[in-house]
Amino acid sequence: MDIALMSMSLSQGKVRQQASLSVMKMAMGNAKQQGEAVQELISSNNVKALQQVAQPHLGRNIDLKL
Repeated sequence: MDIALMSMSLSQGKVRQQASLSVMKMAMGNAKQQGEAVQELISSNNVKALQQVAQPHLGRNIDLKL
C-alpha cells in the first residue's frame, strides 16, 4: 500500500469532517436564533405577529367582486 496515497486520503477525510462540523454548527446557530425569536414572539402576546410568522402568505391579498 502506498503511504503517500494513504496519507492524502486520511487528510482529505479530516478536511471533509471539519467542513461538515462547521456547517452543522452554523445550522445549529441559525436554529437557536429562530427558536429564540419564536419564543420572544410567544412571550410578547403579540397575536398578529405570531400569526404572520405561522402563516406568512395570509392577509396579503384581498378578493373583490364588483
